[in-house]
Amino acid sequence: MAQARTRNRDEERLIGACIRQASLGRPWLEKTLWGLRDQEAGWIGAEVANTNGTHDLGPLQINSWWVGRIAAHIGRPKAHVRHWLRFDPCFNAEAARWVFLSALRTTGDYWKAVGVYHSPTTWRQRNYIASVAMHLSGRFGNDVFVPGTSPATVQLK
Repeated sequence: MAQARTRNRDEERLIGACIRQASLGRPWLEKTLWGLRDQEAGWIGAEVANTNGTHDLGPLQINSWWVGRIAAHIGRPKAHVRHWLRFDPCFNAEAARWVFLSALRTTGDYWKAVGVYHSPTTWRQRNYIASVAMHLSGRFGNDVFVPGTSPATVQLK
């Protein structure tokens, strides 16, 4: 998670518009991206160092580990991708969508994909999943989840 920083209203509106655009009209995906954004708490221009030598970039704190993969996927130089992840909130939100949906395709499980967005390590995923679920409830209320499912398998409405 990014270091604490006071949020700028204009910046938040811009990030929100980018999240809406990146969700491709899918309400569950927009809510997911908001949950990730609220958890990550990054900002435009953010570059937060991690203990493993990577950096978390931009509003949705895309790990720099992804820069090469995204660059190869879109056929652009790594330096451009890194810059866009930091300073272009819409590129950052679209990258977050790509990372999350890639994890969802790989795992076939919504909450596992949320965890993979953060880390390949199972215990870190568990803590992250719980925190994202808390942010989703805080932003959208408890009725954001489909009733009658267990916390481990809960889905978004």
